[in-house]
Amino acid sequence: MTIADMISVLNARVLRGEDKLDTPVYTACCSDLMSDVLAFVDEKTVLITGLTNPHVVRTSEMLDLKCLVFARGKVPTEDILDSAAEQGLVVLTTKATAFTACGLLYEAGMRGVPVPMEWNTEDDA
Repeated sequence: MTIADMISVLNARVLRGEDKLDTPVYTACCSDLMSDVLAFVDEKTVLITGLTNPHVVRTSEMLDLKCLVFARGKVPTEDILDSAAEQGLVVLTTKATAFTACGLLYEAGMRGVPVPMEWNTEDDA
């Protein structure tokens, strides 16, 4: 899937990065806790969030993310958008909730970032 495909799936609007819409994307992460994103994301991916503060852009820079999607129609301030553009990020906004955006992208073939899970297999009975 490309970012242009994501725009179609999410009925999103491009806020920055119009020249990078042909960039392929394979995985996404959805979180409003940037500490979780830093802990679990280790590859170039898409971040779906409802946060519009500078921490989102800093986190994206640290992880070399490809695209930010702001859910619920949120639009960050111009200084945050300009900072994202300086990093080469594509920035989108969609009126969909984060949950719905994830579902739509999953249905269209995108998958989540693989997270190592340790399960307790001991029988507690």
